[in-house]
Amino acid sequence: MNKVYKVGLIGCGHINETYFRAHEYFNNFKIIKCADVKESAAKNCANVYNIESVSVDDLLVDNQIEVVLNLTTPQSHYEVTKKTLLAGKHSYCEKPLATKFENGQELVNLAKEKNLYLGNAPDTFLGAGNQKSRQLIDSGLVGDIKLGNAIFAFPGVQSYHPDPEPWFQKDGGGPVFDMGPYYLTALVNLLGPAKHVQGRELTISEFREIGIGPKKGKKIKVESPTTYMATIQFHNSAIIQITLSFDVINHQRNHIELYGTKGSIIVPDPNMFGGSVFISVNPGPEGKWEEYQTENMKLGKINIKNPSVRLNESPTNANYRGIGLSEMLYCIENKKKHRCSGELSLHVLDIIDSTMQAAISKTHKEIRTTCKKPEFFPEEEIKKIFYYGD
Repeated sequence: MNKVYKVGLIGCGHINETYFRAHEYFNNFKIIKCADVKESAAKNCANVYNIESVSVDDLLVDNQIEVVLNLTTPQSHYEVTKKTLLAGKHSYCEKPLATKFENGQELVNLAKEKNLYLGNAPDTFLGAGNQKSRQLIDSGLVGDIKLGNAIFAFPGVQSYHPDPEPWFQKDGGGPVFDMGPYYLTALVNLLGPAKHVQGRELTISEFREIGIGPKKGKKIKVESPTTYMATIQFHNSAIIQITLSFDVINHQRNHIELYGTKGSIIVPDPNMFGGSVFISVNPGPEGKWEEYQTENMKLGKINIKNPSVRLNESPTNANYRGIGLSEMLYCIENKKKHRCSGELSLHVLDIIDSTMQAAISKTHKEIRTTCKKPEFFPEEEIKKIFYYGD
């Protein structure tokens, strides 16, 4: 029987519904208190989920709370995570780790100094789609990955988020901070650490209009690039071209395609947990694509029975956000290395920061950090923290 960790939530905004839903799937944590700089947001969250609302300071000194779940805005991730670690509590934060590389590096060092676990989203790479891709690549079926393409491109976060301003602020990072962590973490899980990057950036429009919530129709100023295009070389010699854009109405490209010496692989949406993997080992137009389904894997089953309040979460996809937190807590209890680690998140933040610098300077940038590929996440291990784990 796993220990059930008592979790305190800081940041009662748009994404908290997803993490409360995780109580249905994972057996080793319970969110018992919440806090927000907006007292009304904390009280509303407490009423909806029948927990207690407190101030941020009171939550951080609460001896009941063993780990803090940080769901604040990206610009607050560093400050809240630092306060959490200084309070002697383990931290799990939404992506990115911080908005500045130096701040992320400080957090990783502080966690080591305090002997605390530092976890960070995204945890979607733990899902069936990316893990099945990892298993197939590791098997040698497509040979050594040498080339690849990745793309996230749609009209913008303002279409589904009621408070999209942070992504468009100066140094807000736009799509590279919003969706870059999903794609880059997935690629590091599959290929290992990155070595250097080249990039370009583009801004299409000066203003964006909020499309949902109480501020619907409000125009916000765009101060950050809304498209990044980068070429990343990994330590395993693979070269991947990636597009991250808030400027595309629609497209028909696959999320991630990787090309190996024996074949090619299509990796499913890194923003979700399931989806089929496709592999072709025959050249030319007659080459067939073999489908590897994931619906029968623990983190691949469609599990959202009703439409989510988060408009970008489809009820036709598997969505097990919270597995990263649960897996970290299991590792704390069993004194193991967790997969959604600070080191991995810092390396992804380094790629993001280096991409932005390369795009602005139009020069090649070396990635300053490295990390180990996370361990493969087998079904047997998932069962230990998953309800109905038989």
